[in-house]
Amino acid sequence: MSGLSTRTVLVTGATTGVGLETARLLAGRGATVLLHGRTPEEAETAVEHLVATTAADSARLRPYAADFAHLAEVESLARRVLRAHPRLDVLVNNAGMAAPERHTRTADGNEIALQVNFLAHYLLTCLLEPALTGEPGGRVVNVSSSLHRTGSIQWSDPHRARRYSRLAAYAQSQLALTVFAADPRVTAVSVHPGVCDTALLPLYGLEGATPAEGATHVVRLCDPAVEIVNGAYYEGDERVEPAPAAREERTVRRLGRLADALVGRAA
Repeated sequence: MSGLSTRTVLVTGATTGVGLETARLLAGRGATVLLHGRTPEEAETAVEHLVATTAADSARLRPYAADFAHLAEVESLARRVLRAHPRLDVLVNNAGMAAPERHTRTADGNEIALQVNFLAHYLLTCLLEPALTGEPGGRVVNVSSSLHRTGSIQWSDPHRARRYSRLAAYAQSQLALTVFAADPRVTAVSVHPGVCDTALLPLYGLEGATPAEGATHVVRLCDPAVEIVNGAYYEGDERVEPAPAAREERTVRRLGRLADALVGRAA
């Protein structure tokens, strides 16, 4: 029996691309999968698609919705998940977007790629910490990008209001997500699933592997049989060194303070 058959996994951004294929593979191995989508309709459609195209048990697929451009919806999502699933084995922080051509802020005041790709996941992870750490073995898998190596966190201007570049904004969001994996509150790893043929492909300018191929690398790290070290970074199935900032305790702490302030959790 698969080590995932008793696991409950929340996958953000599970309606298309690598997220949908991750949900498909997890469901095929017997996991209870919470599929997050931006809207209820998108999440429900994804569940219906998996039920129609796989042998997955529909009772073990649950749709959840939240628009990560609105932090209040992230908080609502966390409350709904905690009520229904006081124990959560794995959180896959996968939802992501390419930064837009023009500098864009959310209603919360944050640069949109920073919020959708990092801050929403930061907030969700913090709020779900009780469910992830209530019993041994809970883990977080951050779906990051090799482009995090080209990024820098602009501490004095995290929203890049003074000098905006869509590639720099995207890289910053991926670096922040990768640094966050080393936060000691919840055991977490980051994985670059490879360049895949998804909506993010134009950022890389290359041909991509199928989303299903990328998803195999994510699902491997969800399996309790695969031992992980907090803060580890993988490219595909290979553990490699992340950008130096992702190994610096001072940067991890500083990012936590910045993120707390930006999501409204500051003391």
